[in-house]
Amino acid sequence: MCTECVLADVISDEIRRRRTFAIISHPDAGKTTLTEKLLLYSGAIDLAGSVRAKKDQRHATSDWMELERQRGISVTSTVLQFEYAGHVLNLLDTPGHEDFSEDTYRTLTAADNAVMLIDAAKGIEPQTRKLFEVCRMRGIPIFTLINKMDRPAREPLDLLDELEKVFGISTFAMNWPLGNGSSFKGVYDRRERQMHLYQRTEHGATKAPVIVTAPDSPECAALVDSATHKQFLEEMELLDMAGDKFDRDMLASGKLTPVYFGSAVNNFGVKLFLDSFLKLGIQPGPHEAAHGPVEPNYPHFTGFVFKIQANMDPKHRDSVAFLRVCSGRFEKDMQVHHSRLGTKMRLSRPHKLFARDRDTVDEAYPGDILGLVNPGAFAIGDCVSANGPVQYAGIPRFAPEHFGTLRCPDPSAHKKFRTGLDQLKQEGAVQLFYPAGAGSTREPIIAVVGRLQFDVIQFRLKSEYNVDTVFEPSNMKYARWVEGSDEDITKMSLTIGSRLVEDPEGRAAVLFDGDWALSRTAEKNPKLTFSTVVPG
Repeated sequence: MCTECVLADVISDEIRRRRTFAIISHPDAGKTTLTEKLLLYSGAIDLAGSVRAKKDQRHATSDWMELERQRGISVTSTVLQFEYAGHVLNLLDTPGHEDFSEDTYRTLTAADNAVMLIDAAKGIEPQTRKLFEVCRMRGIPIFTLINKMDRPAREPLDLLDELEKVFGISTFAMNWPLGNGSSFKGVYDRRERQMHLYQRTEHGATKAPVIVTAPDSPECAALVDSATHKQFLEEMELLDMAGDKFDRDMLASGKLTPVYFGSAVNNFGVKLFLDSFLKLGIQPGPHEAAHGPVEPNYPHFTGFVFKIQANMDPKHRDSVAFLRVCSGRFEKDMQVHHSRLGTKMRLSRPHKLFARDRDTVDEAYPGDILGLVNPGAFAIGDCVSANGPVQYAGIPRFAPEHFGTLRCPDPSAHKKFRTGLDQLKQEGAVQLFYPAGAGSTREPIIAVVGRLQFDVIQFRLKSEYNVDTVFEPSNMKYARWVEGSDEDITKMSLTIGSRLVEDPEGRAAVLFDGDWALSRTAEKNPKLTFSTVVPG
């Protein structure tokens, strides 16, 4: 068989093995806990940590920034690659905190699937809505896990109904819970028609022992009161009578979400979910490029950078570019074409990422995420390829929602302050605006998608650059880039509560302190467009 044919077969086999996904959730829905338990059941770790641990206990594997460890939350996106049941899973661990960053949005551009985590007591919450809409915009298939069934929870049928009404998406219950709160004992696998009854382990640190039986078995009935067992059997009958069928095509198009119930903290239903996800999850598919879609089995390596992160490892103090492999086979030391720079470069230090840990990787396939040491050559959205230039669709840049000024009171640290801000801007952690026409000495206005990023920025400037800063919040609420002729922009009429600025590339923008200022300014300037996205 020819060498090209062998390579094509290898690439096709590796594509079938891969599942690349992100977990999306509102704060405190259990995202980091679920991440740990997926690693536990895959064998990637032997003992699950806990974000609720005391200071002298273990920290969550996926959280690497010291600020995350101090607060017990995730504020940056990390990548975790692990193997399970003959598959390679690439988990893009996105922040779930209420004040998440633009980094969360960008990371979803590298995912083929999304796992939406819902609190069984609270149902759909605001942050989940935002992230769901981003997934819908990209057509990402969504798997729903309703978590925390070990606590008093809403009725499962009510939760399914809410999903369908709020998101306008069809649901299919893949399993069904027996009891809730302290009486939650297990889940019924509807496709295999088997009841999985679990036993709790200390702190949920190890896999939960499970008994597999029939839903009407004596073992099942003995675990809960008769009313709970009767309700469970009636709901099972009701679901079967409804006659709904699982449609994989609807899942792939984002029109249907399979729904699972469980308790990540106690490991109830985690393995069932993971096994089902391997069967139903979407393998890496085509990515849209300027000349048309690029299939993953295209024989030549291509990829794009969706994230830049500096100083992940204090020992190295370097910058890492996160690159999604889109097609072909990546090989260490291969020479590639850098589309934005129009030059060729050798990728000689690629890493496989596991949170902050790095292992040198010799090869990678579509769906994999590579960490590339970045001496300043890469920016978010950059594309590389082994066979001439390729340009994938741009990474979306979202309008910030919070604004303020950051000053460095120590003149001797001003250079380090500027260096740190430039690095954070390159990563996409912060957007910068400058007062229009203020000259080169002007102080920047910093803008972020989530308010927590202000704390992250100050923390990183101090920990990574030893720069103390003073932050002053602004009452501005919106940023809009201005599109139109230079003459019309120059003559633009502003209203009270609006401020003309420009971004680092010199593009005109306006900051507004509320809806009235935005709408009134738009009315007074009908020839101009005020856009939430950066003009092309």
